[in-house]
Parts: sequence; structure tokens; C-alpha cells
Amino acid sequence: MEIRVLRYFLEAARKQNMSKAAAQLHVTQPTLSRQIKDLEEKMGHLLFHRGNHSIALTPEGEIFYQRALAIVSMVDRTLAEFDAMQDFQGGELSIGCAESEGMHLVAKAAKHLRQAYPHMTFHLYSGNFERVTDHLNKGLLDFALIVQEMDTSSYQMLPVPYQDTWGLLMPAHAPLAQKETLDITDLLDLPLIVSRQGFTDETPNPIKEQEEQLQIVATYDLIYNASLFVREGLGYALTFDKLIHTGPENDLVFRPIMPQITSPMKLIWSKQHPLSQAAQVFLSTFQDLLASLNKVKKTN
Repeated sequence: MEIRVLRYFLEAARKQNMSKAAAQLHVTQPTLSRQIKDLEEKMGHLLFHRGNHSIALTPEGEIFYQRALAIVSMVDRTLAEFDAMQDFQGGELSIGCAESEGMHLVAKAAKHLRQAYPHMTFHLYSGNFERVTDHLNKGLLDFALIVQEMDTSSYQMLPVPYQDTWGLLMPAHAPLAQKETLDITDLLDLPLIVSRQGFTDETPNPIKEQEEQLQIVATYDLIYNASLFVREGLGYALTFDKLIHTGPENDLVFRPIMPQITSPMKLIWSKQHPLSQAAQVFLSTFQDLLASLNKVKKTN
């Protein structure tokens, strides 16, 4: 199976139109159609439903799309890594990340790298824990920044000196907004909006232990979208501090849970996949940054 044909398939799936995909690929429409037909025969399954003016992936096509995307991404990453080996001036770095204000540390390291290597390119992949670690295990990511406890036996791990604080994002006019801090019991009768991860990896035990008594009205992947629900009065978002801007001029406020509940941050990478030169340079830069921050803390 040729990589070229996989690229043809992916472009056709994205455009949902053979003519538009052919134009993008600089091939004729009959050539593209024939290549896709040959691919379907080779796979033994119909990959596209064909209409008069558009095409759509079949269930088998959806599965094949994910596999093809992973294969092509891996090939592109490999080519980029070997190109960079000839005379390292930069490269591509893929980082999976949870929503956390601690990402500012990664941003600082990225800024230093870009100053030293102007051709360095960064790809940030935001997703829940399962999706991020799946991509890491497949070699599609170089690193993952996580905020939950996990079995790290399959990974190299670097503790990051940052902890996210749990609490509730709520309308500024909500009765609970009059309190400076919240108790766990304050959550029991509230309509809550929680991470789609739910009460699995990310949620600390003091909150998880109350699961049966909590009223969950919605789940989210991205806190910004959840904040819109909060603003409309649908509920209170269980989240980290500093992810959504709050303040006197805003109609949302954050209140931490006390005793304080925090989630420590870690940078992990696979033991099974060797780090590219770009990844090695990033790791060294990130470690130097953390070391300098620790020195500042000690002097203060």
C-alpha cells in the first residue's frame, strides 16, 4: 500500500468531493477515483458512500481514515526527523497537553528554543488523558503534559513544579460567589458541569468520593465551552483555577475548594520510542528552565 494513495484517500475524505480533492492533489479526477476504487478493492470494503456531488466515509472508511492518518503522520514525522539530523537548525515537536495554566512553562521553553532555532515548529495536541497517552504510545507525540496520577512504568517522567488548584467556576451573582472558599459539601446540591473524563483519572479522591451525591448536568472537553454554559446559568463548572479569565470586569468568578485540592503536573514521554533530536533539545531546554526556577525559589 503506497503512502501516496493514503494521502489521496485522506484528501478525498477531507474535501468530501472527488473533483476538489483532485484539484488539491494536482491529479485528474478520473485518476483519483481509480486510485480510491483500487484501494477499496484491496481492502475488501467500500470506504466512501458516493452521491451526485459529494462523498462521505462509510463506517469502514471512518476506521480506515484514523489508521491512514496515523500512518501518514508517522511517515511525515520520520522524514522531518531525518531531515533535521543532517544539519540541526530546528525540527517539529508534538506535545499533548491537558488544560492547565502550567502550560506557560512549556511556552517559556518553546520561546527559548525558537530564539536558538528559528526553524523549530511546535504542534500542540489538546485532549483527555486517554487520547493523549494513546498518541504518545503510538509515537505520534513526543511528550505529554499530564495532571493526574497514573502508572508511569511505561514512561519516562519529569515532575513539573506546578500544581493546579480545584474549585468551581460560577456566575459572579451566584450566592456562593459571596464566599471566598468552598467546602466539599457546597458541591452536593449544585448542578455541576464536569470534565468528560468524569470521575476517572483527573478528579482527585476527595471529590471522587462524593460522586453518588453530586448532580452532574453536563460534561465538557474544553473549559471555554463549559464557561459559556456557566455564563448562561446552566450550572457550576468543576475545573482548575486560572483557565478562564475572571475579575471585577468579568461576570464569572472562581472559588477554590478548601482544604485545598491540587493536581501535580508531570511531563512524560515513552520508553519505547527514542526521542528525536528536536525532542532531545526541547527536553534539555525544559530541564534547564525548571532548574533555574528552582534556584530562584531557593534564593527567595
